[in-house]
Amino acid sequence: MLLLAVDTSGKHGSIALARAGEQTADGDDVEIIETVPLAGGTFSAQLVLQIAALLSGNGFTRKDIDAFVVGSGPGSFTGLRIGLAAVKALAEVLGKPVAAVSLLEACVFTSGAHGKVMAALDAGRGDVYVGEYEIPAKAGEVPHEHILTRSEFLSKAKGWTVATPDSILAASAVAAGLPVLTLPPMSAAALIRLGWRKIKSGETVTPAQLEANYIRRTDAEMLERSGA
Repeated sequence: MLLLAVDTSGKHGSIALARAGEQTADGDDVEIIETVPLAGGTFSAQLVLQIAALLSGNGFTRKDIDAFVVGSGPGSFTGLRIGLAAVKALAEVLGKPVAAVSLLEACVFTSGAHGKVMAALDAGRGDVYVGEYEIPAKAGEVPHEHILTRSEFLSKAKGWTVATPDSILAASAVAAGLPVLTLPPMSAAALIRLGWRKIKSGETVTPAQLEANYIRRTDAEMLERSGA
């Protein structure tokens, strides 16, 4: 099965192509064919062209794609909209399923940690995107993903293992005496492995159902925080 993954959630993005479902020599059933970085600020201009180039450069056309994986958030409003719009359009035309992957969930999956794991991503303006996960997950349990201030995050994370690709957040957590797993930067290649697991378990959405997960404070919360 040929998978195409797109991540435009941050300042920089990436796309990745992978074969999935065939056992490799190391026992993995996902083989990353190629990952291509995308420069921040120009996603709308280069994304579709880069996808076409990635496919053709590896001897494929868009008709060879069997399923899509896309980073659904949290992250940049504009970036997420561009990535999701491109995947929606391609999946709609090709009639293929989409696995929407939370960047926070991908952090936990990549870490390989068990127990109470808190994923953390920089949200800007002194805020932190936080995802609280129990690994292995209990049946019917829904992870809690939300946004906190830096001090709220450090307080909330007591008793948890923190998983983050952000070196500044990692350093702050270490200074606070928290166990920390520092991850490599999230990319489409990292998302594709979790996406494949979702595809195998039937956790896919149609293009019409695909939505961004911004995890931003409501206007009321912003007013309360500012003291207005």
